[in-house]
Amino acid sequence: MEIKLIKQFREKVENNLFENIIPFWLRHSVDVENGGFYGRISNDLIIDTMAPKSLILISRILWSFSALYQFRPAQQYLDLASRAYDYLQDKFLDKEHGGYYWLVDHKGKAIEDMKKIYGQAFVIYSFCEYYTASGDKSALDNAIVVFELIEKYNHDDEFKGYFEASHRNWSIAENMRLSEVDMAEKKSMNTHLHMMEAYTNLFRFWKDERICVRLRELIQCHLNHIIDPDTNHLRMFFDERWNPKSSVVSFGHDIETSWLLCEAANVLGDDGLIARVRELALKMVTVTAREGISEPGAIYAEKNGNGETSANGFDWWPQAEAVVGFLNAFQYSGRESDLAMAIRLWDFIENNLVDTEFGEWFYAVTSAGLPNPGRSKVCEWKGPYHNSRSCIEILNRLSALK
Repeated sequence: MEIKLIKQFREKVENNLFENIIPFWLRHSVDVENGGFYGRISNDLIIDTMAPKSLILISRILWSFSALYQFRPAQQYLDLASRAYDYLQDKFLDKEHGGYYWLVDHKGKAIEDMKKIYGQAFVIYSFCEYYTASGDKSALDNAIVVFELIEKYNHDDEFKGYFEASHRNWSIAENMRLSEVDMAEKKSMNTHLHMMEAYTNLFRFWKDERICVRLRELIQCHLNHIIDPDTNHLRMFFDERWNPKSSVVSFGHDIETSWLLCEAANVLGDDGLIARVRELALKMVTVTAREGISEPGAIYAEKNGNGETSANGFDWWPQAEAVVGFLNAFQYSGRESDLAMAIRLWDFIENNLVDTEFGEWFYAVTSAGLPNPGRSKVCEWKGPYHNSRSCIEILNRLSALK
């Protein structure tokens, strides 16, 4: 592929990150009156000042601006990260039982105090990134505290892996549903994916033998239970014995897992495991290219048990993760088709998801490429994490190409 095309790709990504995504969060996200950040902003910048604030949104803001500061140091990025860290410590931290609440109201009062392990994983992930950016040792220490709590209360010592959720006092919850669209099963792909992501980041800075053992276990859970060896798709939900409970395929999670598995194995430094994971990642990318890419050049959300792909439109996050997944595959395989697919996906993002009027990306567009007005640009689940991380990963990976 021509060097000129790769250079143009890099310039587009860099411009989008620094001229579109980051300015939006700097200008519009800070809640000056009540502290922290607004919990909901519409596509046309209407702020819902009464919206609750989620652990996922705030921790993802923390990770994003911590990572951004390391990529291109600017005090305003570190200031925003510090604001997110301080707000989590002030409003989300359960000072009696430990861990972090799932949801607070617009003033910072806890309104959902469950300890969902998905959310605790993002605390670890973002605290480690903030420690790297700021040098604040308390962030790493607090990440280790959360690790200890998860291991004490939610690790399944018999069948391995982690139970999905606990009550405020860390007793195992009866209702383990992560969101209204998820199944109420004891284990899920999604939680284990982001636990692996979090423990990968923690292991970079804390070489305790326990985190090494658990990170390896999480990788093995993916290899032995979560990834279907016959299809190279992820299984989504399980009982405590890892019996699959769903036949739905999530293409976005497939492609995100393909590169996060490689990252986890690389951090462990086990050559045999690295080789095995890379081979599997290439298979996952290949099947995604064959089954999961739409005619407009976007990745489908999912396909159901009958093999029918979703025709309801395209969300922002699978597109962001898919660009990184295909680029990761290109780095390991040298297949120009993977690089071409990454560029094709980015073109779809630029032409359909990027909001050139108000900034940032739309949460979703319809199958006709129109913004979905029912999905807010900022909400409990949508922060700057997927798209800013995608841009940083793309820029770093393109720079590493010889």
